[in-house]
Amino acid sequence: MNYKQLWLCCILLLCALLSCKEDKETRPAPAPIEPALPTPTSTAADKELLDKVQQSTFRYFWDYAHPASGMARERTGSGDVVTSGGTGFGVQAIVVAVHRGWITRQEAVERLNKLVDFLAKADRFHGAWSHWLNGNTGRAIPFSAKDNGGDLVETSFLINGLLTAREYFSGAGAAEVALRQKITELWETVEWDWYASRGDNQLYWHWSPTSGWEMNMPIRGWNEALITYIPALSSPTHPISPDVYQNSWVQPGFGDARNYSGYTLKLGPGYGGPLFFAHYSFLGLDPRRMQDSYTNYWLQNLNHTLINRGYSLLSAPATYGYSEGFWGLTASDDPDGYAAHHPGNDNGTVAPTAALSSFPYTPYYSMQALRYFYNSLGAKLIGEYGLKDAHNKARNWTATDHLAIDQGPIVAMIENYRSGLLWDLFTDLPEIQAGLAKANIREPEYEEGFPLAVSDIRTEWVDLLKHPDLEAYRVAVATDNAASYTLSLLKKDGTLAEDIWKDEAQTIGLHQVNFGAEAVPGEYTLRLTNQSTSKELKVFLH
Repeated sequence: MNYKQLWLCCILLLCALLSCKEDKETRPAPAPIEPALPTPTSTAADKELLDKVQQSTFRYFWDYAHPASGMARERTGSGDVVTSGGTGFGVQAIVVAVHRGWITRQEAVERLNKLVDFLAKADRFHGAWSHWLNGNTGRAIPFSAKDNGGDLVETSFLINGLLTAREYFSGAGAAEVALRQKITELWETVEWDWYASRGDNQLYWHWSPTSGWEMNMPIRGWNEALITYIPALSSPTHPISPDVYQNSWVQPGFGDARNYSGYTLKLGPGYGGPLFFAHYSFLGLDPRRMQDSYTNYWLQNLNHTLINRGYSLLSAPATYGYSEGFWGLTASDDPDGYAAHHPGNDNGTVAPTAALSSFPYTPYYSMQALRYFYNSLGAKLIGEYGLKDAHNKARNWTATDHLAIDQGPIVAMIENYRSGLLWDLFTDLPEIQAGLAKANIREPEYEEGFPLAVSDIRTEWVDLLKHPDLEAYRVAVATDNAASYTLSLLKKDGTLAEDIWKDEAQTIGLHQVNFGAEAVPGEYTLRLTNQSTSKELKVFLH
């Protein structure tokens, strides 16, 4: 069973369960504790682990791709059943592979031309592909009795990947020019507006040539489908109107602050839902650059991740065996089949994709999980294409399969943490910028200080990982004046450890700042000052 089957069958029950939980959790936050000194680790070893998990996971989309079409198989063992959305994730993984030097640019372009040629001949339903296709023939494979036509959400995952590839492969050679032209034709022939043509000013997930709109699934937030609305608004040929976005996606309660053990969420069901909500739309959309009247999308996703991890460490049954290295609840295989796991629906199943796809938000906590998955659970979890889909300690169960929709975000989101590659390629596309503007999503105007950092409520510190590629720590610093600033790293006793900026002129905006290359792990304070203000951030360097 796939995540969407679960969604189709259980959405009403899930909503009912979540509605039974208080929006504002009344349990007080745990008392602050002093962080312990970290176990010594090697930045080189962390880099090796990142390389290993990205490359081995990418091989799912390269070595295990369907030989006739180049499409991603739904899961290991699925034969000729290929998936449109998972293929979109795989296209992004191929871009990462070229960037990292695992395959050549020529190899990638050849594979992608084969792929888009197949997509051009495959069954389409008003421009949208079905969730599943036959990898040999391109014929749609019904996902369910009435889901035998177009799937707009899966199509949007695919278009996200294709547009990213179109931007990356910008060379003047004939093969790259042809690839870009083919992708543009596929993009411009998706009839996004058809899926909003039912007459009720809503955008629909599915349309069937035999059942029409009988599945009756408007795409309503908050879930994984923001990435559907942005291309739908962006389309140069078949756009939806902003009214459809406001009437269909935006729901009552958007923007209402709810507190879960000290962390604030403004979108989503209880506890934010499964963690893939913070991943799928943000493989290409850069949440650091997205804010509207409802939320800042970086803080939404960061807090969602911290809530998910915090529940696992502080509130989940002890018998589940969760720990700093074993956390992460999202949709995955589990001992009973398949489920969308989250703090309101938890049976002890951890999916590696949850923590690893959260690397941009929580790099230190995600690295703790990655180390544990490979170094402590490796014998159980490591498979042919990286880490297997899930593990349940309490029931001594490990998934046997790899799933395309869980594999792809691992490669993509780790790369966004490491280099921002996919975010830069996709978010800056003129069409996507136009779609974001239609949704009233804009570049944030950050308050001066450290706006992307959220402290661990137990320690009141921000845990920072030395970036394995930069061999330095990194923090986002916002300045709201074109003025001279001093940014200092102070030791626990208040003495100076490093002058990062020393009365240096800065432009207004958000700056990614590297520091602490020689710092000894431990407790520090970052202090930002100008002539009139001073802001501090307590950090623990690991």
